[in-house]
Amino acid sequence: MLDLRQHYTFRQFLNRDDTGIILINQYIAEMVQHALDTHQHSIPTVLEIPSKEHPYEDAKDSILRRARGMFTAEDLC
Repeated sequence: MLDLRQHYTFRQFLNRDDTGIILINQYIAEMVQHALDTHQHSIPTVLEIPSKEHPYEDAKDSILRRARGMFTAEDLC
């Protein structure tokens, strides 16, 4: 179940004008996934990083999914 405090705190970071980059581990990012998916601005940039306690899963990385959608296989050759 989503803890509303985590969601509220994350939204506060997204709305600050003195924050350029937000580093968030993938485990927590899953808890605020809706806020991540609706965030369309380039600043603050949100980067999902691995957690020591939970293995990194590239399929769950919302930023990586967006980046993959920007390029075709031909672009990478």
